[in-house]
Amino acid sequence: MMFELDEQQRKTLLGIARQSIAAVLAGRSPDWKPQDVDETLRKPAGAFVTLTRDGDLRGCIGSIQAVEPLYKAVASSAISAAFRDPRFPPLAPGELEQLELEISVMGPIERVTNIDDIVVGRDGLIISRGPYAGLLLPQVATEYGWDRQTFLEHTCRKAGLPPDAWRAQDCRIEKFSAFVFGE
Repeated sequence: MMFELDEQQRKTLLGIARQSIAAVLAGRSPDWKPQDVDETLRKPAGAFVTLTRDGDLRGCIGSIQAVEPLYKAVASSAISAAFRDPRFPPLAPGELEQLELEISVMGPIERVTNIDDIVVGRDGLIISRGPYAGLLLPQVATEYGWDRQTFLEHTCRKAGLPPDAWRAQDCRIEKFSAFVFGE
């Protein structure tokens, strides 16, 4: 199921993300309850939260599978992006105000059997081979101006694989769409 969210739902999720990070910075646990959000935001969905400062990535973590309600997925992804992304130090007090937040609500994941079915700008990619796996959100290829092959190569690199690993028979390629919005 692909989520379509209205302006108020988007504002609510962005607020949940920002306030969840603020709670952890203040030494508290965020305490979101189902009654705090509408029915749509209580439906299970995967979500990624991307943090940027002055256009530079500061953290990005999420869940690809719909294992918890969307509002909880956003809260936990925001906290993980701020404090658990191994590429960056944990967020410091005073840094949150400098960040822009973007949320990507995951659509269904489909196996790719023909790379011509991948549409740059619409599809995100997941590439896996053996114990290695990497994911890039749909907007990444557009932001960098990549074509399909370059997108595949960078997703392989993200997985810790050689850039041409996507061509291997035992390499699994999957695609997904996402509903993306931010501040």
